[in-house]
Amino acid sequence: MENLEQYKSIINLAGCDEVGRGPLIGDVVAACVILDPCRPISGLADSKKLSEKKREYLYQQIVENALCYALGRASPEEIDQLNILHASMLAMQRSILGLTIIPQMVLVDGNRCPDIDYPCAAIVKGDAKVQAISAASIVAKVIRDREMQQMHIQHPEYGFDRHKGYPTKEHMAALVKYGPLPCHRKSFNPVKILLAAI
Repeated sequence: MENLEQYKSIINLAGCDEVGRGPLIGDVVAACVILDPCRPISGLADSKKLSEKKREYLYQQIVENALCYALGRASPEEIDQLNILHASMLAMQRSILGLTIIPQMVLVDGNRCPDIDYPCAAIVKGDAKVQAISAASIVAKVIRDREMQQMHIQHPEYGFDRHKGYPTKEHMAALVKYGPLPCHRKSFNPVKILLAAI
């Protein structure tokens, strides 16, 4: 069990998280957030545990009140080239390097740190335990979900507004019927199998 108290007094503590490891399509999106201790935001939690409405509300609060935040991403091509774990690390690294304030410490959700020159610790289930990581998970999720909404407008037959690219029955049926899009991840098994059959 990590002693999270040790991080409480750190100035410019950055939290980092990514979303989109599981979907078959689109970028993996990471966010890094440095919260302002003078402007606390109540209700921060793991983005997966929040309703869409609550996430959108908290996203606005974070954008308006955080000291700074940055996004990073890895494309489907990079995911196919590197594998999803390394692409997630790359997206997180990019989000951390995008900060306009140098963090004294970076806390990352999960069990490993991306390759950065700042002190870093990985916190398992950090998105539920550390406010800055919760904030990062909310920002990343809202951004990626919005991108899936945009993709839905372009390709409504796939139902991206509902499953957000995850391999649901509906998504799998649409893949079989309409075939993969250019932004599908070709190294992911369901897509790979379909492409092999074409």
